[in-house]
Amino acid sequence: MKRLKANLISVNIGQPQPLVGLGKTVITSINKTSVDGEIFLSKLNLEGDEQADKKNHGGLDKAVCAYPYEHYPFWEQELGNKLPLGAFGENLTLKGLEENNVHIGDVFQWGQAVIQVSQPRIPCHKLAKRLGNEDTPQCVIDKSYTGFYFRVLKEGTVSVTTPLHFLKRCTDYSVSFVNNNFHHDRYNEKVIEELLAVEELAASWRSMLRGHLEKILEKQ
Repeated sequence: MKRLKANLISVNIGQPQPLVGLGKTVITSINKTSVDGEIFLSKLNLEGDEQADKKNHGGLDKAVCAYPYEHYPFWEQELGNKLPLGAFGENLTLKGLEENNVHIGDVFQWGQAVIQVSQPRIPCHKLAKRLGNEDTPQCVIDKSYTGFYFRVLKEGTVSVTTPLHFLKRCTDYSVSFVNNNFHHDRYNEKVIEELLAVEELAASWRSMLRGHLEKILEKQ
C-alpha cells in the first residue's frame, strides 16, 4: 500500500448561528472560521467548535469532519464562484486524502491526538443553503465527493501547522466503496454483510446498513 500523505490546508471551527439560504433560515454551525493557533481536540470536537443539531451531527464517531481540497476547483466551476476554505462545513480542509484512497479505520497521528476515519459524510439541506444551490447535496453523492469523519482515539493539542501522519490501515474498504454501496448499491446483500462486520465503521452506519439488509431479506 502506498503510504498516505496529508497536508492540512485549514482547520475550521464554528458555533450555531442563523443561516439564510434558498429562501429559508436555519440554525447551523456550517459557517466555519479558520484558526491558526493550537487548540484542544477532545473525544467530541475541536475546542471552539459546536454542532447546532446534535441529533444528526457530532458525537463520538463524528468528532471531526474532513473535506478534500482537491474537490474545490470542481465546485468552484460548478457553482460559478470562488469558495472560502471551510465552505463545506468541514473542520479539516486537507490535501492528499480523498474518498478513493482513504479507508474506513485508517489511523493518523495529529499533534498530540490520534484520530481514525469512521464514516463518510452524508450531505444535508444545510449544505445546499450554505452554497446556494439545492442540487449540491445530490451532486455530492453522485460524485462521491462527500468528505468523511474522524473519531478521536486519543485527545490532545493540535494545530494547522501539525501534519497528519498515517499510522495504520485497518480495513479494505475505502470511503468511496462505502458511499457506492449505501447510495447506489444498497441492496447488495453480500457487500452489506461484509460492511456490517467492519467494527471500525460507525455504529450509526452499520445500523442503517442493517436496515437495508432486513428489507432485502423480507423480499426473499
